[in-house]
Amino acid sequence: MKTLLVPVARHALLDSVLETALLTAQRFGSCVEGFGLRPALAEYVPVDMVGGMTWVRDEEADLAEARDCGSQFCTFMEEHGVGRESAAANPSAPRYRWLPDAPPGDGFLAQYARLFCATVVGRPGGEGGPRMTTLEAALFESGRPLIIAPQTPPQSLGETVLIAWNGSTETARTVAYAEPFLRQAARIEVLGIDVGMVPGPSAEQMAAALTREGLSARGRTLAAGRRTAGEIYLEEAEALGCDLLVKGAYTQSRLRQMIFGGPTSHILAHATMPVLMAH
Repeated sequence: MKTLLVPVARHALLDSVLETALLTAQRFGSCVEGFGLRPALAEYVPVDMVGGMTWVRDEEADLAEARDCGSQFCTFMEEHGVGRESAAANPSAPRYRWLPDAPPGDGFLAQYARLFCATVVGRPGGEGGPRMTTLEAALFESGRPLIIAPQTPPQSLGETVLIAWNGSTETARTVAYAEPFLRQAARIEVLGIDVGMVPGPSAEQMAAALTREGLSARGRTLAAGRRTAGEIYLEEAEALGCDLLVKGAYTQSRLRQMIFGGPTSHILAHATMPVLMAH
């Protein structure tokens, strides 16, 4: 986790995103790169269907907002003792850089994120919150994991880790991405839910595999009863004081989860702790 990407836009969770990126950078001595995230195209919104009047997004205003985001990002880093990256900077200490004049759009984010160990975004949902399209672009197109900041800025990150295990390829890949956090965690819990498993190893087997890698992990499989798998993952994480939830994204299709719900959708809607997620 030596390089982190932070798309910066004005939304209600920006403080939490920056705090989450800072905690990660402090943990791993990362370089945090920010850029101003803005729409890719002028948006035409019908105002008067009879007269044909439209509202056109102001490109200059978008550019000005991106510059303001850059000032906010750099000020935050400087106020928290993180210096700008330079040839003389300590490569093992947290540092930051800002990408000026980044191309607009979530498509740029998805492509550029391929260069980084992880991208830090806010949990979508709610008025004035981050957009789901931004999260999904990075999740499905970057080939890299996301660190998803909760609504409230976290106070710690990665001391107690819960792995939401369902035996799937997506979750196995996410656990591999989470290895830097697992190596430094004080406690690792691998939790399976009987109704949420797909054909694959059990939570107990995953915990044993991590132990063979030199980590200390406990595996458990719980009966869901009347609760959903997503509810149990979050309830157990909160009961354990978990400050990082590791979850493979969308073992079921996105469409199915939109219609019927699913653990990924529930966690994205309700998680109160940072989530490391990959597809």
